[in-house]
Amino acid sequence: MTAVDGGERDDDRLAPVIPLFGSSSVPRSRRGTKDGSGSDSNEGSDTAVPRRTGEAGLWRSSWDEGDVERPADPGARHPAYGTHARANSEGEQPATVPRLRALRPAHAADAGDDAATRDPDELRRVAEESLVRKLRSRAMSVSEARTALRAAGLEGDQADQVIDDFERRKYLDDRTLAGHLVTAGVERKGQGRVALSRALAQRGIPRDIVDDALAELPDDDEERALEYARSKARSMTRLDPDAALRRLVGQLSRRGYGGSVAMNAAKTALREAAGGSSRGVRFVESD
Repeated sequence: MTAVDGGERDDDRLAPVIPLFGSSSVPRSRRGTKDGSGSDSNEGSDTAVPRRTGEAGLWRSSWDEGDVERPADPGARHPAYGTHARANSEGEQPATVPRLRALRPAHAADAGDDAATRDPDELRRVAEESLVRKLRSRAMSVSEARTALRAAGLEGDQADQVIDDFERRKYLDDRTLAGHLVTAGVERKGQGRVALSRALAQRGIPRDIVDDALAELPDDDEERALEYARSKARSMTRLDPDAALRRLVGQLSRRGYGGSVAMNAAKTALREAAGGSSRGVRFVESD
């Protein structure tokens, strides 16, 4: 085996070199000999680049001049410019190409446009179904139901018709809802009249219905305030007397017991929690 044969066999084991900027448009010559001169088998190609062997072949790069045909304007190859830029760089007449634009998902269509083009009967049916699903999860006031219909694209006379229909079927009843909220606020949260009135107003219940619901409550704010204060006072017996009083009065005030009602309930509950012992909180009635 000769040295030339060894060089050719080593060269056969080399991986093919892939150009970094696309395939070459210039044909390559056949593999050369040891001294670097290639056998020109493709006689019709004047620009063929001979392939180097030996150490030069090991370091052959795709940057060899003539190996890659570079465009005049590198930016013209960018896909964002489309065929228009590539045609201009090649001197050809560009074809009509639409502009690039951002895609918008189907569910992102404008709700107002959808409501305007939808059939009125279909729009009402969809809005009613949406409101029924909401009512299955929680009771709603008439004001809240109207807001839900508006969000579904139903307004005006059609929304009024749906509200009247639901009130007739007792799906919507502000008076019943107000009674339930008052009962839950008193029994589970220990709320006073001020807090109850604020909670009903936040649900959009009319003022006259709120007043009627609160009027049905027994006039026992003092008793309910004292009951709540007793449930909290036992955990405050180790605090400083003034700090315990301020904390308990603040808790009562946040639940709608204000002024003298909260102060008297807090003092009574803390005095009872102290139990007459020498330790803890003591209050003395002033003249």
